Amino acid sequence: MAVNIDVVVVGGGYAGVMAANRLTQRDDVAVTLINPRRTFVERIRLHQVVGGSDDAVVDYRKVLAEGVRLVVDTVTRIDAAGRSVTLAAGGTVGYDYLIYAVGSGSAHPDVPGAAEFGYPIASLEEAQRLRPIVDAAPTTAPVTVVGAGPTGIETAAELAEAGRTVTLVCGGVLGPYLHARGRRSVARRLARLGVTVLDGPDTKVTAVTRDAVRLGGGREVPSTVTIWTAGFGVPDLAARSGLSTDTLGRLLTDETLTSVDDARIVAAGDSAAPSDLPFRMSCQAATRIGAHAADTVLARIAGARPSPINLGFFGQCISLGRRAGIFQFAARDDTANRWYLGGGAGAKLKEFVCKHTVRHLADEARKPGSLTWVKDDRRQELLRVKRGEAPAHTRQGETA
Repeated sequence: MAVNIDVVVVGGGYAGVMAANRLTQRDDVAVTLINPRRTFVERIRLHQVVGGSDDAVVDYRKVLAEGVRLVVDTVTRIDAAGRSVTLAAGGTVGYDYLIYAVGSGSAHPDVPGAAEFGYPIASLEEAQRLRPIVDAAPTTAPVTVVGAGPTGIETAAELAEAGRTVTLVCGGVLGPYLHARGRRSVARRLARLGVTVLDGPDTKVTAVTRDAVRLGGGREVPSTVTIWTAGFGVPDLAARSGLSTDTLGRLLTDETLTSVDDARIVAAGDSAAPSDLPFRMSCQAATRIGAHAADTVLARIAGARPSPINLGFFGQCISLGRRAGIFQFAARDDTANRWYLGGGAGAKLKEFVCKHTVRHLADEARKPGSLTWVKDDRRQELLRVKRGEAPAHTRQGETA
């Protein structure tokens, strides 16, 4: 079968690679993956880059299907009308369909001094930049990690286990996703590592200086190195290209992940906002959303109606140094429950998840279409509530 359909995938992270691999099910589809780096980044290991226990990179030859063309460049604009993308190095690449999988990064902090004196680690380059700075600081020098989501917790634990003096400033609750029982387990592990955890309403950062972090309650925390993990941002490529986005810049789509502006553009991963109700950022979600984005494109190519996304969850996995971790179990709708696996078993499960996520990509490269996932029908109820509609069971009762 002759190749005559061009699909461009913008972004080579978990979602983009999964989508590119899955698209190779059809012999008449030519897939081009455009990514600014020559290697795949294991984003869930970036805290290990800072701690020196991993480089967080994988050769694309291990995770990308042979039939996918890799273009190492950055897309600066999407021309939806002309069905092409402009590259930073010059020139354009045309497409019949485009999968928008540009991922996410650090939000520009609006706290005075945070951009100047704080070090983000949401990208490989940021983590690599921070590592020698941490290494150059005396072991006893105070390190402050701002933000108590998974990245903040993992970074604080990684550095404390290496003997660093670490303070974790939560700006609210430690591990907001976690169930109270799992949160207490994480707090105990951090305490054993010597991490000072500052949580509660008075721990929002008001300013960052060269050698301190100031909190809303008036407290000043000494800090030789300040690591900023708070906030979430996405590249502004969609907005710059005139496409509709949510307030954070994610591409607005319908439930099939198709752009509300253009049926030829489909979104995947952290940069997608289906029905303005995006999924939680995670590699678990990214790979499945990437696969569904590919399925939507393949359905359109086949002249079929794409299916709405149906994605369930297992929970959240957080490393607490190299010797401990936690797996917080959750209902399929991504609500944490009281069950968790901690300690050494949690560490082993976290490492298994990291390795298995890369293996999922490699398996899809070898056998496109093989990835399956847990479903959860309750998203439709959430959408009805968001739209102000009555729940399905209420409407059925009224009809009866």
